[in-house]
Amino acid sequence: MPIFKYLVKNKQGENIKGKVEAASKAQAVSTLMGRDLFVIDVTPLGQQDGILTGLAKNKVKFEELVNFTRQLATMINAGLPLATALSILEEQGKSEMAKLTGNLLKDVEGGLSFSVALEKYKENFSRIYVQLVKAGEVGGVLDEVLERLAITMEKEKDFRAKTRGAMVYPIIIILAMVAVAIVMMVAVIPKLTEMYEDFGADLPAATKVLMNISGFFVNSWWVVLLIALGVFAVLRAWKKTPQGEKSIDGFFLRMPIIGVLKQKIVLTDFTRTLSLLLGAGVSLLEALDIVASAIDSAVYRGQLKEVNKQVEKGVILSDAIAHYENFPPILYQMIAVGEETGKLDEILSKISEYFEKESEYAIKNLTTAIEPMIMILLGLGVGFIVIAIIMPIYSLTSQF
Repeated sequence: MPIFKYLVKNKQGENIKGKVEAASKAQAVSTLMGRDLFVIDVTPLGQQDGILTGLAKNKVKFEELVNFTRQLATMINAGLPLATALSILEEQGKSEMAKLTGNLLKDVEGGLSFSVALEKYKENFSRIYVQLVKAGEVGGVLDEVLERLAITMEKEKDFRAKTRGAMVYPIIIILAMVAVAIVMMVAVIPKLTEMYEDFGADLPAATKVLMNISGFFVNSWWVVLLIALGVFAVLRAWKKTPQGEKSIDGFFLRMPIIGVLKQKIVLTDFTRTLSLLLGAGVSLLEALDIVASAIDSAVYRGQLKEVNKQVEKGVILSDAIAHYENFPPILYQMIAVGEETGKLDEILSKISEYFEKESEYAIKNLTTAIEPMIMILLGLGVGFIVIAIIMPIYSLTSQF
């Protein structure tokens, strides 16, 4: 039965807010009036008005979706009806997630299935999410599907946190180096240049190079900014084209260390998602189509679409994947084992754990390699600046 939120006044003139179950809004008003309450407003739970409805379509944070899925899975497993669980989550939620949950509740109470309701908010719920819920509804195992989805999203959340955490130190060091270099070029070097010009000293080549670079930054900084913005805009526009996205993605995949890391991350997502879809009862062809459209790599998307076409023609998955060098031998060998044993979803889940560990090792290797490279670059830069500044000073002192 639908739930309505209400605002009423009692005999003492106090405003009271609450909820009431009723078959319709008219019945809810009648029920409240029967309690000697003056009805101010009655609204179906989950209904938003005008601008608020538009705001609920804003993209919510991934962490909020993880928490939503985990809490919903827990309540459904505990035996609560879907509408009741969504109602509780709406009350407990904050900001955009609460509004989104409210709209989902409104759609479900309006007669839509949960998967169809989710599909209305594609900016928040991916095709994978929707298809899994749909499979759970069809098979009558929505509680199991939500539990597996929650576990998978929690793993992805932890993996993202590890990846970001590992890159914090190198990024901070690089930003600090850039900031110091800008200060030196804009504030320090011009002062020294004026001093050397006053003395009319014969400057070494390194000092002249440094002074010219500094002068360019001071006098033509807007040119540097325009060039940087122009390059960024061109690359961004090119990346939006199929060929540009594929070329840029292929470039990163071919890079040492970074390419290995990207490959491991993509393979982790691929195997984990495919395992989740197959375990929920989605057919292999449909699962491959969903994964191919959702994977965060243009190169792998294209290859997975070709794999899907081959599987549709009757080629087994392991043989289809083996034709592409971006898929390592361990992947199609383990998939072959899963196909032979009929436990492909379980094998894929184990492979995803393997690639996740490999990704963590790749991240450690990347940070390990970046640190000495940063120190070397920092040493060379500082050494060049010191030599360029100190040498003229020695030259000037020798003249006195």
